[in-house]
Amino acid sequence: MRHAPCTTHQPTTTHEERSLRPLLTAVPPPPDPALLTELLQLRVQNAQLTVALETRAVIDQARGMVMALAPCSSDKAWDLLVGVSQHCNIKLRAVAAALVATTEDQTLPAQIQRELRRALRRLHAAERP
Repeated sequence: MRHAPCTTHQPTTTHEERSLRPLLTAVPPPPDPALLTELLQLRVQNAQLTVALETRAVIDQARGMVMALAPCSSDKAWDLLVGVSQHCNIKLRAVAAALVATTEDQTLPAQIQRELRRALRRLHAAERP
């Protein structure tokens, strides 16, 4: 008599644990738990910095587009983009990417378009004497 393979419950892993798995297996872990913790923290920080560097150019391009559209200073363009991001509940890098994509004949999503229009009106109203 043959038995079906055992289907015991495997321990579940969280999304964070699965995303850290490649960070843990890149090199053999140090024997000291404190060093392992520090190694993980440094690798996570490195991954975050890599994403920040990759998205910085797109955000700067979007900032320049706002400066040309408004016209306004770099700081005001930054504040405007951050405000649009917060009001739309969309990451700043996604708002910036959508705005830059309009240079390649892509349509700006309606939610971002509405909030950008409102933000530009508020900016111009604040500058009026």
